[in-house]
Amino acid sequence: MSDKIKMKTPLVEIDGDEMTRVLWKMIKEELLSPYIELQTEYYDLGLKTRDETDDQITVEAAEAIKKYKVGVKCATITPNVDRIKEYDLKKAWKSPNGTIRAILDGTVFRCPITVSNIKPSIRSWKKPVIVARHAYGDIYKDTEYRVPGPGKAELLFTPEKGEEFRRTICEFEEGGVLLGMYNLDSSIKNFARACFQFALEEDIDVWFATKDTISKKYDHTFKELFQEVYDREFAKEFEARGREYFYTLIDDAIARVVRSEGGFMWAMKNYDGDVMSDMVASVYGSLAMMTSVLVSPKGYYEYEAAHGTVQRHYYRHLKGEKTSTNSMALIFAWTGALKKRGEIDRIPELIDFADKLEDASLEVIENGIMTKDLARLAEPPAQKVVNSEEFLQEVRQKLKEKRES
Repeated sequence: MSDKIKMKTPLVEIDGDEMTRVLWKMIKEELLSPYIELQTEYYDLGLKTRDETDDQITVEAAEAIKKYKVGVKCATITPNVDRIKEYDLKKAWKSPNGTIRAILDGTVFRCPITVSNIKPSIRSWKKPVIVARHAYGDIYKDTEYRVPGPGKAELLFTPEKGEEFRRTICEFEEGGVLLGMYNLDSSIKNFARACFQFALEEDIDVWFATKDTISKKYDHTFKELFQEVYDREFAKEFEARGREYFYTLIDDAIARVVRSEGGFMWAMKNYDGDVMSDMVASVYGSLAMMTSVLVSPKGYYEYEAAHGTVQRHYYRHLKGEKTSTNSMALIFAWTGALKKRGEIDRIPELIDFADKLEDASLEVIENGIMTKDLARLAEPPAQKVVNSEEFLQEVRQKLKEKRES
Protein backbone atom coordinates (compact mmCIF):
# COMPACT_ATOMS: atom_id res chain seq x y z
CA MET A 1 0.00 0.00 0.00
CA SER A 2 1.34 3.40 -0.98
CA ASP A 3 0.01 5.08 2.16
CA LYS A 4 2.03 2.91 4.53
CA ILE A 5 4.41 4.75 6.84
CA LYS A 6 7.97 4.48 5.56
CA MET A 7 11.00 3.90 7.77
CA LYS A 8 14.51 5.21 7.10
CA THR A 9 16.52 2.91 9.37
CA PRO A 10 15.81 -0.65 10.51
CA LEU A 11 14.85 -1.64 14.01
CA VAL A 12 16.70 -4.59 15.47
CA GLU A 13 13.95 -7.17 15.93
CA ILE A 14 14.74 -9.92 18.43
CA ASP A 15 12.30 -12.82 18.38
CA GLY A 16 11.78 -15.10 21.37
CA ASP A 17 10.09 -18.19 22.70
CA GLU A 18 6.79 -19.93 23.39
CA MET A 19 3.53 -17.99 23.71
CA THR A 20 5.17 -14.59 23.42
CA ARG A 21 6.68 -15.68 20.09
CA VAL A 22 3.18 -16.57 18.87
CA LEU A 23 1.81 -13.21 20.00
CA TRP A 24 4.81 -11.40 18.49
CA LYS A 25 3.87 -12.69 15.04
CA MET A 26 0.21 -11.81 15.57
CA ILE A 27 1.05 -8.24 16.60
CA LYS A 28 3.15 -7.71 13.50
CA GLU A 29 0.46 -9.13 11.21
CA GLU A 30 -2.56 -7.47 12.86
CA LEU A 31 -1.26 -4.13 14.10
CA LEU A 32 2.01 -3.17 12.39
CA SER A 33 2.43 -4.53 8.86
CA PRO A 34 -0.92 -3.17 7.58
CA TYR A 35 0.23 0.37 8.37
CA ILE A 36 4.04 0.47 8.31
CA GLU A 37 6.62 -0.63 5.77
CA LEU A 38 8.51 -2.36 8.54
CA GLN A 39 12.27 -2.42 8.23
CA THR A 40 13.87 -4.74 10.76
CA GLU A 41 17.15 -6.57 11.13
CA TYR A 42 15.83 -9.87 12.44
CA TYR A 43 17.50 -12.09 15.04
CA ASP A 44 15.89 -15.32 16.21
CA LEU A 45 16.73 -15.79 19.89
CA GLY A 46 14.47 -18.79 20.21
CA LEU A 47 16.17 -21.33 22.46
CA LYS A 48 16.93 -23.84 19.70
CA THR A 49 18.65 -21.19 17.56
CA ARG A 50 20.71 -19.99 20.48
CA ASP A 51 21.76 -23.58 21.13
CA GLU A 52 22.64 -24.20 17.48
CA THR A 53 24.82 -21.06 17.33
CA ASP A 54 26.42 -21.61 20.76
CA ASP A 55 24.58 -18.41 21.77
CA GLN A 56 26.54 -16.26 19.30
CA ILE A 57 23.20 -15.09 17.86
CA THR A 58 22.61 -13.24 21.13
CA VAL A 59 25.92 -11.41 20.87
CA GLU A 60 25.18 -10.55 17.24
CA ALA A 61 21.78 -9.11 18.22
CA ALA A 62 23.37 -6.88 20.85
CA GLU A 63 26.01 -5.67 18.40
CA ALA A 64 23.25 -4.87 15.91
CA ILE A 65 21.56 -2.64 18.49
CA LYS A 66 24.85 -0.77 18.80
CA LYS A 67 24.78 -0.24 15.03
CA TYR A 68 21.14 0.76 14.61
CA LYS A 69 20.60 2.32 18.09
CA VAL A 70 17.11 0.87 18.67
CA GLY A 71 16.00 -2.70 19.29
CA VAL A 72 12.76 -4.43 20.24
CA LYS A 73 12.85 -7.80 21.99
CA CYS A 74 10.38 -10.61 22.62
CA ALA A 75 10.54 -12.66 25.83
CA THR A 76 13.10 -15.48 25.85
CA ILE A 77 13.83 -18.60 27.91
CA THR A 78 16.75 -18.78 30.32
CA PRO A 79 17.12 -22.56 30.58
CA ASN A 80 17.22 -24.48 33.84
CA VAL A 81 17.77 -28.23 34.23
CA ASP A 82 14.23 -29.07 33.08
CA ARG A 83 14.56 -26.88 29.98
CA ILE A 84 17.88 -28.49 29.04
CA LYS A 85 16.12 -31.85 28.91
CA GLU A 86 12.99 -30.50 27.21
CA TYR A 87 14.90 -28.80 24.39
CA ASP A 88 17.85 -31.24 24.31
CA LEU A 89 20.34 -28.41 24.79
CA LYS A 90 24.12 -28.56 24.77
CA LYS A 91 24.30 -26.63 28.03
CA ALA A 92 22.43 -24.21 30.32
CA TRP A 93 22.93 -21.03 28.33
CA LYS A 94 23.13 -17.73 30.21
CA SER A 95 20.22 -15.29 30.29
CA PRO A 96 20.04 -13.63 26.84
CA ASN A 97 18.89 -10.46 28.57
CA GLY A 98 21.96 -10.58 30.78
CA THR A 99 24.23 -11.05 27.76
CA ILE A 100 22.64 -8.18 25.82
CA ARG A 101 22.67 -5.86 28.82
CA ALA A 102 26.31 -6.63 29.57
CA ILE A 103 27.23 -5.63 26.02
CA LEU A 104 25.09 -2.48 25.94
CA ASP A 105 25.46 -1.49 29.62
CA GLY A 106 22.85 0.91 30.94
CA THR A 107 19.71 0.96 33.04
CA VAL A 108 16.34 -0.73 32.63
CA PHE A 109 13.37 1.50 33.38
CA ARG A 110 10.07 -0.24 34.02
CA CYS A 111 6.79 1.61 34.37
CA PRO A 112 3.28 0.20 34.90
CA ILE A 113 0.73 0.45 32.10
CA THR A 114 -2.25 1.89 33.92
CA VAL A 115 -5.94 1.88 32.95
CA SER A 116 -8.81 3.52 34.78
CA ASN A 117 -10.78 0.31 35.41
CA ILE A 118 -7.94 -1.71 36.98
CA LYS A 119 -7.19 -0.34 40.45
CA PRO A 120 -3.82 -1.12 42.05
CA SER A 121 -4.10 -3.75 44.77
CA ILE A 122 -2.15 -1.41 47.06
CA ARG A 123 -4.92 1.14 47.45
CA SER A 124 -2.66 3.93 48.66
CA TRP A 125 -0.86 4.05 45.30
CA LYS A 126 -2.21 7.05 43.42
CA LYS A 127 0.66 7.35 40.92
CA PRO A 128 2.89 4.77 39.18
CA VAL A 129 6.05 3.51 40.85
CA ILE A 130 8.83 3.50 38.25
CA VAL A 131 11.46 0.80 38.79
CA ALA A 132 15.04 1.58 37.71
CA ARG A 133 17.10 -1.58 37.44
CA HIS A 134 20.85 -1.66 36.92
CA ALA A 135 21.47 -3.79 33.83
CA TYR A 136 25.11 -4.82 34.14
CA GLY A 137 26.91 -7.64 35.91
CA ASP A 138 25.78 -9.17 39.21
CA ILE A 139 24.10 -12.58 39.18
CA TYR A 140 23.38 -12.38 35.43
CA LYS A 141 27.11 -12.56 34.61
CA ASP A 142 28.15 -14.73 37.54
CA THR A 143 30.56 -17.65 37.78
CA GLU A 144 29.20 -20.71 39.57
CA TYR A 145 30.68 -23.94 40.82
CA ARG A 146 29.08 -27.03 42.34
CA VAL A 147 31.46 -28.06 45.10
CA PRO A 148 31.80 -31.88 44.98
CA GLY A 149 33.20 -32.40 48.48
CA PRO A 150 35.63 -31.20 51.14
CA GLY A 151 38.10 -28.47 50.19
CA LYS A 152 38.88 -24.78 50.49
CA ALA A 153 37.30 -21.99 48.42
CA GLU A 154 39.22 -18.72 48.07
CA LEU A 155 38.62 -15.28 46.56
CA LEU A 156 41.70 -14.28 44.58
CA PHE A 157 42.45 -11.01 42.77
CA THR A 158 45.76 -10.53 40.95
CA PRO A 159 46.36 -6.84 40.14
CA GLU A 160 48.52 -5.66 37.25
CA LYS A 161 50.69 -3.99 39.88
CA GLY A 162 50.99 -4.61 43.58
CA GLU A 163 50.20 -7.50 45.86
CA GLU A 164 47.51 -10.05 45.20
CA PHE A 165 44.37 -10.23 47.33
CA ARG A 166 43.46 -13.64 48.70
CA ARG A 167 40.77 -14.51 51.24
CA THR A 168 39.24 -17.78 52.30
CA ILE A 169 35.55 -17.92 51.47
CA CYS A 170 34.76 -21.25 53.07
CA GLU A 171 36.48 -24.38 54.35
CA PHE A 172 34.07 -26.96 52.89
CA GLU A 173 33.63 -30.10 54.95
CA GLU A 174 31.11 -31.48 52.47
CA GLY A 175 29.61 -30.68 49.06
CA GLY A 176 28.06 -27.29 48.44
CA VAL A 177 27.87 -24.47 45.92
CA LEU A 178 29.90 -21.33 45.08
CA LEU A 179 28.91 -18.10 43.36
CA GLY A 180 31.13 -15.25 42.21
CA MET A 181 29.85 -11.99 40.71
CA TYR A 182 31.19 -8.54 39.95
CA ASN A 183 30.45 -4.98 38.83
CA LEU A 184 32.35 -1.93 37.57
CA ASP A 185 32.61 1.57 39.04
CA SER A 186 31.96 3.11 35.61
CA SER A 187 28.75 1.11 35.11
CA ILE A 188 27.48 1.95 38.60
CA LYS A 189 28.09 5.65 37.99
CA ASN A 190 26.32 5.47 34.63
CA PHE A 191 23.43 3.74 36.37
CA ALA A 192 23.21 6.60 38.86
CA ARG A 193 23.39 9.25 36.12
CA ALA A 194 20.67 7.55 34.10
CA CYS A 195 18.40 7.39 37.15
CA PHE A 196 18.86 11.02 38.10
CA GLN A 197 18.50 12.28 34.53
CA PHE A 198 15.34 10.23 33.95
CA ALA A 199 13.90 11.44 37.26
CA LEU A 200 14.50 15.07 36.30
CA GLU A 201 12.78 14.50 32.96
CA GLU A 202 9.80 12.96 34.75
CA ASP A 203 9.96 15.41 37.69
CA ILE A 204 9.97 12.71 40.36
CA ASP A 205 12.01 11.76 43.44
CA VAL A 206 14.60 8.96 43.47
CA TRP A 207 14.82 6.25 46.12
CA PHE A 208 17.85 3.97 45.96
CA ALA A 209 17.95 0.75 47.98
CA THR A 210 20.53 -2.00 48.59
CA LYS A 211 21.72 -3.93 51.66
CA ASP A 212 25.02 -2.29 52.59
CA THR A 213 24.72 -3.31 56.25
CA ILE A 214 25.35 -6.90 55.16
CA SER A 215 27.36 -6.39 51.95
CA LYS A 216 29.86 -3.89 53.32
CA LYS A 217 31.97 -3.74 50.15
CA TYR A 218 29.74 -4.72 47.22
CA ASP A 219 26.48 -2.98 48.09
CA HIS A 220 28.28 -0.19 49.92
CA THR A 221 30.11 0.68 46.70
CA PHE A 222 26.76 1.18 44.97
CA LYS A 223 25.60 3.42 47.80
CA GLU A 224 28.85 5.41 47.84
CA LEU A 225 29.04 5.97 44.07
CA PHE A 226 25.34 6.90 43.82
CA GLN A 227 25.86 9.57 46.45
CA GLU A 228 29.02 10.81 44.75
CA VAL A 229 27.28 11.24 41.38
CA TYR A 230 24.30 12.92 43.02
CA ASP A 231 26.40 15.37 45.03
CA ARG A 232 28.66 16.33 42.13
CA GLU A 233 26.23 16.43 39.22
CA PHE A 234 22.59 16.59 40.28
CA ALA A 235 22.08 17.88 43.84
CA LYS A 236 21.64 21.54 42.90
CA GLU A 237 19.04 20.86 40.22
CA PHE A 238 17.13 18.43 42.43
CA GLU A 239 17.05 20.97 45.25
CA ALA A 240 16.01 23.77 42.88
CA ARG A 241 13.06 21.70 41.74
CA GLY A 242 12.11 20.62 45.24
CA ARG A 243 12.92 17.01 44.42
CA GLU A 244 14.58 14.50 46.73
CA TYR A 245 17.13 11.72 46.55
CA PHE A 246 17.67 9.38 49.45
CA TYR A 247 19.18 5.98 50.17
CA THR A 248 17.66 3.33 52.38
CA LEU A 249 18.06 -0.39 53.04
CA ILE A 250 16.03 -2.51 50.66
CA ASP A 251 13.89 -4.07 53.40
CA ASP A 252 13.05 -0.60 54.71
CA ALA A 253 12.38 0.55 51.15
CA ILE A 254 9.81 -2.19 50.63
CA ALA A 255 7.88 -1.05 53.69
CA ARG A 256 8.08 2.59 52.54
CA VAL A 257 7.00 1.73 49.00
CA VAL A 258 3.95 -0.22 50.17
CA ARG A 259 2.84 2.66 52.42
CA SER A 260 3.51 5.35 49.81
CA GLU A 261 1.28 7.06 47.26
CA GLY A 262 3.68 6.18 44.42
CA GLY A 263 4.90 8.74 41.94
CA PHE A 264 8.67 8.18 42.38
CA MET A 265 11.56 6.14 41.01
CA TRP A 266 12.73 3.09 42.94
CA ALA A 267 16.31 2.34 41.89
CA MET A 268 17.88 -1.05 42.62
CA LYS A 269 20.69 -3.40 41.69
CA ASN A 270 20.16 -5.87 38.86
CA TYR A 271 18.50 -8.84 40.61
CA ASP A 272 16.63 -6.71 43.17
CA GLY A 273 15.15 -4.69 40.32
CA ASP A 274 14.16 -7.85 38.47
CA VAL A 275 12.20 -9.20 41.44
CA MET A 276 10.63 -5.95 42.59
CA SER A 277 9.51 -4.88 39.12
CA ASP A 278 7.42 -8.07 39.03
CA MET A 279 5.94 -7.09 42.37
CA VAL A 280 5.10 -3.60 41.12
CA ALA A 281 3.57 -5.01 37.92
CA SER A 282 1.46 -7.44 39.95
CA VAL A 283 0.07 -4.58 42.03
CA TYR A 284 -1.28 -3.12 38.80
CA GLY A 285 -2.96 -6.38 37.86
CA SER A 286 -0.62 -8.31 35.60
CA LEU A 287 3.02 -8.81 34.66
CA ALA A 288 1.86 -7.94 31.15
CA MET A 289 0.98 -4.41 32.31
CA MET A 290 4.55 -3.12 32.48
CA THR A 291 6.78 -1.31 29.99
CA SER A 292 10.52 -1.99 29.95
CA VAL A 293 13.33 -0.14 28.18
CA LEU A 294 17.10 -0.47 28.48
CA VAL A 295 18.75 2.93 28.16
CA SER A 296 22.50 2.87 27.48
CA PRO A 297 24.72 5.90 28.23
CA LYS A 298 25.99 5.56 24.64
CA GLY A 299 22.55 6.18 23.15
CA TYR A 300 21.31 2.63 22.59
CA TYR A 301 17.72 1.64 23.41
CA GLU A 302 16.21 -1.82 23.77
CA TYR A 303 12.47 -2.16 24.36
CA GLU A 304 11.04 -5.43 25.64
CA ALA A 305 8.24 -7.09 27.55
CA ALA A 306 9.01 -7.26 31.26
CA HIS A 307 7.47 -10.74 31.64
CA GLY A 308 8.39 -14.27 30.62
CA THR A 309 7.37 -16.52 27.76
CA VAL A 310 4.00 -17.62 29.25
CA GLN A 311 4.91 -21.32 29.11
CA ARG A 312 1.60 -22.64 30.44
CA HIS A 313 -0.42 -20.85 27.76
CA TYR A 314 1.99 -22.07 25.07
CA TYR A 315 1.38 -25.71 25.95
CA ARG A 316 -2.36 -25.08 25.66
CA HIS A 317 -1.80 -23.34 22.34
CA LEU A 318 0.09 -26.42 21.05
CA LYS A 319 -2.98 -28.52 21.87
CA GLY A 320 -5.08 -26.25 19.68
CA GLU A 321 -6.76 -24.53 22.61
CA LYS A 322 -7.51 -20.79 22.64
CA THR A 323 -5.60 -18.79 25.23
CA SER A 324 -6.45 -15.47 26.85
CA THR A 325 -2.89 -14.12 26.98
CA ASN A 326 -2.40 -10.42 27.67
CA SER A 327 -0.28 -8.87 24.90
CA MET A 328 -0.09 -5.31 26.26
CA ALA A 329 3.59 -5.37 27.25
CA LEU A 330 4.54 -6.77 23.84
CA ILE A 331 2.49 -4.09 22.08
CA PHE A 332 4.12 -1.38 24.18
CA ALA A 333 7.57 -2.80 23.46
CA TRP A 334 6.90 -2.26 19.77
CA THR A 335 5.35 1.18 20.22
CA GLY A 336 8.25 2.31 22.42
CA ALA A 337 10.78 1.20 19.81
CA LEU A 338 8.81 2.74 16.95
CA LYS A 339 8.53 6.06 18.78
CA LYS A 340 12.27 6.12 19.49
CA ARG A 341 13.02 5.20 15.85
CA GLY A 342 10.70 7.98 14.72
CA GLU A 343 12.33 10.43 17.14
CA ILE A 344 15.89 9.62 16.02
CA ASP A 345 15.01 9.55 12.30
CA ARG A 346 12.58 12.48 12.50
CA ILE A 347 9.52 10.61 11.26
CA PRO A 348 6.55 12.24 13.04
CA GLU A 349 4.10 9.89 11.31
CA LEU A 350 5.77 6.92 13.00
CA ILE A 351 5.55 8.57 16.41
CA ASP A 352 1.89 9.47 15.84
CA PHE A 353 1.08 5.90 14.77
CA ALA A 354 2.72 4.46 17.90
CA ASP A 355 0.82 6.92 20.12
CA LYS A 356 -2.46 5.98 18.46
CA LEU A 357 -1.73 2.26 18.88
CA GLU A 358 -1.05 2.73 22.59
CA ASP A 359 -4.21 4.79 23.01
CA ALA A 360 -6.26 2.20 21.10
CA SER A 361 -4.93 -0.62 23.30
CA LEU A 362 -5.72 1.27 26.50
CA GLU A 363 -9.20 2.27 25.31
CA VAL A 364 -10.13 -1.32 24.45
CA ILE A 365 -9.43 -2.32 28.06
CA GLU A 366 -11.12 0.79 29.49
CA ASN A 367 -14.17 -0.05 27.38
CA GLY A 368 -14.41 -3.32 29.30
CA ILE A 369 -12.87 -5.67 26.72
CA MET A 370 -9.90 -7.56 28.17
CA THR A 371 -8.08 -10.84 28.71
CA LYS A 372 -8.75 -13.09 31.71
CA ASP A 373 -5.86 -11.83 33.83
CA LEU A 374 -7.43 -8.37 33.96
CA ALA A 375 -11.10 -9.38 33.91
CA ARG A 376 -10.95 -10.77 37.44
CA LEU A 377 -9.74 -7.37 38.69
CA ALA A 378 -11.81 -4.95 36.63
CA GLU A 379 -13.96 -2.29 38.37
CA PRO A 380 -16.64 -2.13 36.97
CA PRO A 381 -16.71 -5.76 35.82
CA ALA A 382 -15.44 -6.61 32.34
CA GLN A 383 -18.01 -6.35 29.58
CA LYS A 384 -16.32 -8.94 27.41
CA VAL A 385 -13.53 -11.44 28.13
CA VAL A 386 -11.59 -12.24 24.97
CA ASN A 387 -8.89 -14.62 23.86
CA SER A 388 -5.47 -13.59 22.58
CA GLU A 389 -6.46 -13.18 18.93
CA GLU A 390 -9.75 -11.44 19.70
CA PHE A 391 -8.01 -8.83 21.85
CA LEU A 392 -5.63 -7.91 19.03
CA GLN A 393 -8.56 -7.73 16.59
CA GLU A 394 -10.38 -5.36 18.96
CA VAL A 395 -7.26 -3.19 19.16
CA ARG A 396 -6.91 -3.18 15.39
CA GLN A 397 -10.52 -2.02 14.96
CA LYS A 398 -10.01 0.77 17.52
CA LEU A 399 -6.74 1.76 15.83
CA LYS A 400 -8.53 1.89 12.45
CA GLU A 401 -11.14 4.22 13.91
CA LYS A 402 -8.46 6.52 15.33
CA ARG A 403 -6.52 6.69 12.08
CA GLU A 404 -9.65 7.49 10.11
CA SER A 405 -11.00 10.14 12.47
